[in-house]
Amino acid sequence: MTAPAPYDGVVVAAPFTMPYTRFSPHPAQYWLGSALRGSLKAAGLTPREIDGLTVSSFSLFPDSAPGLADHLGLDLRWLETVTVGGACGVVALRRAARAVQMGEAEIVACTAGDANEPDSFRRLLQSFSRFAMDASYPYGAGGPNAVFALLTDHYMRKYGATREDFGRIATAQRANARRNPQALLRGALGLDDYLGARMISDPLCLFDCVMPCAGAEAFLVMSEDRARALRLPHARIRATIERHNAFPDDPAQYRGGWTADAPDMWDAAGIGPSDIDLLQTYDDYPVICAMQAEDLGFCPKGEGARFLASRDTTTDGDFPHNSSGGQLSAGQAGAAGGFLGLTEAVRQVTATAGPTQVAKAARALVSGFGMVNYDRGICSAAAIIEGEGA
Repeated sequence: MTAPAPYDGVVVAAPFTMPYTRFSPHPAQYWLGSALRGSLKAAGLTPREIDGLTVSSFSLFPDSAPGLADHLGLDLRWLETVTVGGACGVVALRRAARAVQMGEAEIVACTAGDANEPDSFRRLLQSFSRFAMDASYPYGAGGPNAVFALLTDHYMRKYGATREDFGRIATAQRANARRNPQALLRGALGLDDYLGARMISDPLCLFDCVMPCAGAEAFLVMSEDRARALRLPHARIRATIERHNAFPDDPAQYRGGWTADAPDMWDAAGIGPSDIDLLQTYDDYPVICAMQAEDLGFCPKGEGARFLASRDTTTDGDFPHNSSGGQLSAGQAGAAGGFLGLTEAVRQVTATAGPTQVAKAARALVSGFGMVNYDRGICSAAAIIEGEGA
């Protein structure tokens, strides 16, 4: 494989989270526009000063990215729709960084968000994919719970992981969420609470599953010179990877595209897993956190669940993981879930995370996973970012 060009001179700044809410009457346009406004305000910019935009949303229909630009009054010379679900944050970052690097845009705003009315999640599941429409939803198995129950059961049988292992991942993230005033689930959660919760889809219980909500995230990608001129805290991009439909012949998913690409990412970055201060994995279910820890090189294959369960993954611990509480406690605002780890990581490495700040967090790895189809997620991505003190 040809080594990718570095991301020298391009940075990410002005992360913004539009506070999540369980339900909302507002459409996706409201959430996306509000997050964009918040990011621009944080940077001291006006909408006329951005010339690029990425949009990730499941509920923007019947609008499109051009329609959203029109709705928001944006004049753009570069526009991208990023439809890769939980991998959208890193993929948007990659696309935007190359656009800035090649001179196709000066400042790219990356946005992700979704609405959530009482019945909107069911409607999304009904038409999520052709497979969902034809082969799962009509038979009462629509949505990710049944898929991830299959993957979790397969992982437990293959590697000997236990519900207690997964429970320790979920409870540690809840401990982090208790320090995050924007997390929707902030009540105390102990291992007994986790193990005693009602079963959703065996072996998944209530606290294994993300809670759908409404919300949005945004960040800006620009040259480092521009960020310095604006006096913005910013993060450099050390390396990124992306892959879709990896290992399609695996009878049941136990690994993602990170397995194929993580060695190249570490080579490009010139560092290794031991140099990372903070890990932000996509966490719609604990089993996926375990897979990412393995596939990204933090532990051998099959040991991810026990690895995370045996470390102190809270913000004050020896292996900080999902410092905002992740989606399992902060909520899953549709496509914004693919941005949540990245916006938090940018705050962390720029020492602007407030109550969730990890001490001396100079370098972070963020990974994404998305677009569940039948028995697997088919999109994977990861990025290493670092603050100026790294």
